Amino acid sequence: MNEEEIEIPDILPAIAMRSNVVVYPNTVVPFYVGREKSLYALEDSMENYKQLIFLVNQKDTKIEDPTKDDLFKVGTVARIMQIGKLPDGTFKVLVEGLSRAKWVKLVEEKYFKFEIELLKSKYRKTKKLIALMRAVRDEMQKYIQYSRKLPTDALMFLEDMEDPDIFADLAASICPGSLEEKQELLEILHPGKRLEKILELLSKETELLEIEHQLDQKVKQRIEKSQKEYFLREKLRVIREELGGEEDAEIKEIEEKIEKGDYPDFVKEKARFELNRLEKMSPYSPEANVIRNYLDWILNLPWKEKSEENLDLKNAREILEKYHYGLKEPKQRILEFLATRKVSKSMKAPIICFVGPPGVGKTSLGRSIAEALGRKFLRMSLGGLRDEAEIRGHRRTYVGALPGRIIQLIRKAGVKNPVLLLDEIDKMGISFQGDPASALLEVLDPEQNKDFVDHYLELPFDLSEVLFITTANTLYNIPDALRDRMEIIEIPSYTNTEKYYIAKEYIIPKALEEIDIKKSQIIFKNEAINHIISDYTLEPGVRELERKIRAIIRKAVLEIVEGKNKVIITEKRVRKFLGAPKILEENKLEEPTIGVSTGLAWTAYGGTTLFIESTLFPGKGNLILTGKLGDVMKESAQIALSLTKKICGKDCMDIFEKNDIHIHVPEGAVPKDGPSAGVTIVTSLVSAVKKIPVRNDIAMTGEITLRGRVLPVGGIKEKVLAAYRKGIKKIILPYQNRFDIEKIPEEVKSDIKFMLVKEIDEVLKEALICENKEC
Repeated sequence: MNEEEIEIPDILPAIAMRSNVVVYPNTVVPFYVGREKSLYALEDSMENYKQLIFLVNQKDTKIEDPTKDDLFKVGTVARIMQIGKLPDGTFKVLVEGLSRAKWVKLVEEKYFKFEIELLKSKYRKTKKLIALMRAVRDEMQKYIQYSRKLPTDALMFLEDMEDPDIFADLAASICPGSLEEKQELLEILHPGKRLEKILELLSKETELLEIEHQLDQKVKQRIEKSQKEYFLREKLRVIREELGGEEDAEIKEIEEKIEKGDYPDFVKEKARFELNRLEKMSPYSPEANVIRNYLDWILNLPWKEKSEENLDLKNAREILEKYHYGLKEPKQRILEFLATRKVSKSMKAPIICFVGPPGVGKTSLGRSIAEALGRKFLRMSLGGLRDEAEIRGHRRTYVGALPGRIIQLIRKAGVKNPVLLLDEIDKMGISFQGDPASALLEVLDPEQNKDFVDHYLELPFDLSEVLFITTANTLYNIPDALRDRMEIIEIPSYTNTEKYYIAKEYIIPKALEEIDIKKSQIIFKNEAINHIISDYTLEPGVRELERKIRAIIRKAVLEIVEGKNKVIITEKRVRKFLGAPKILEENKLEEPTIGVSTGLAWTAYGGTTLFIESTLFPGKGNLILTGKLGDVMKESAQIALSLTKKICGKDCMDIFEKNDIHIHVPEGAVPKDGPSAGVTIVTSLVSAVKKIPVRNDIAMTGEITLRGRVLPVGGIKEKVLAAYRKGIKKIILPYQNRFDIEKIPEEVKSDIKFMLVKEIDEVLKEALICENKEC
């Protein structure tokens, strides 16, 4: 039966439902009645209204005695199918929903009796409705599968139902949701909109249930895995006990190594403590692997192992001469160290810093020192290093932690007294990860490195017997505190003569030996070697020279392979193999020029010559500086301008007031030391103002004061060698640099005339070409 076969009156007794159960039409629902008002309505329905009753839900289920305002407006007209009295005095009622209705007004005060209005929906069964029914069926199946609160046969009613309105009510009755959401479904009349809302609620709940299901599965898998591991470990332990109680082989091996090894007491104590922790842990835990790695590091470091030193001075001298030409001062310093070491073995190893341009043999000299001493040689490049942990190590709390590279290299060497070369110490950086230069202070300080503590080891390691050798191109990038801990040995640029002997005695024989070619098959003429040096390389070291020689040898080998018996390298063949000469005379003026003077600069790559160009043009007395000038260079230019005004006197003041002055340095400057170009700038400015040309065969260097005094500068040898390579025959130097001339090779001094000056006037008299003009 349904509401069409039953005549529903306009007035019906009502029961206020205070549960989350909402009765929908076309569904059969049981509920309990116990309140007095509800019992009166139930009795009235049975006696006067043919078992028909109006069911409406309370807005708040906690209210014990609701009024009409506490009820929703829409409810369900239902027919009472069965009533049963329970022992506690309440009644269990089974009803069948017939139709939606809303109450209009209350007609009875003793209990709820409302005048009602039936709610009907008008719709057509469209394809959209059919599709919605199918989607709800599928989603309902997922919900039942995940929730496990409803029996699987709950879907049977939906499978056979074709009426969209009845289908929607049946689906709503088993759809999850809050009281408000279920009431909303009751109030929606059109079955299509009702199905859309049902699908939304089902999808949301199914998604949550699916996530819960996945989490449950993961937890279950982990528990099963842990239980399996525990079971297997217990089984293994029992098997070992049955076999005679054998200890874990790994633990036993480590324990034997600790007891039999020659370690300091504090290392043994730390190792036993960590081993005790390892025994109590599961062998498969991540922490156990961390402890194994730590024990491996501390038990394999050379805490006491040392190389036997060879202090034979004759042998050391032979090795140094074998691999290096020249370098008199560095070789002498190394021999002095060996001699002192031979007398007193308790002497602390010095920290040597080789400073010089690239390619002069700093790294190879360190390797020769190790060979002369009979120690192991290790190299660590510091160029671009920004992380402090690379020096001090990572703490063990970090994933993948390791000791610093110093400790790593010492373990690799297997001894505690290797020769450790720290290359390019002037090229370290600073970042958010720390300052590695500051971390090196502890490593390189002889007073501190006896107890160097790496963050990973957390144990003091003695670095005092390591012979640290550092290399740098320049000193100005090295922090003062770090520089103070090192003995600086400068390795100057090579002269052309030195390059000739290096090429003939070292580079060529080594290159021929590497490719297994007889010396008689490829012969270099002396003039060919000099031609390569003078016309194809312009560098303080010999790297480019070695590259050119190797390029020639490769081309010569090709000719030998193709059938020639031997190849003689002459100047003509050098040009054939290497092409046109690369070194042009662009850095030497062809003739004296007004406003252009030749200066000498010292850079990280050795000495070089540069021009200082000055010009005047109409303006308001402004000074324009271009050419990548550093701060020191800019200050030199300001001082030089003031001094030029003083030198030129009152007669030239109009020139300075009515003209702008532009100073240009094509090759720029070294930011820290500058090019020491004070005298060069003054000479260029005075030449430009007085229209007097500057001699083109003179180069100069030196700083000036506002009073015109010439101050000493650095890098004299490199600057002189750069001028020598350019064919300059006269150099003006500050008087206080007179002792630096002694360090210049004799072959260079014999070709160059030096003029030592104290005042700027001496420079101008020598540099400016004064014919009929006052200088």
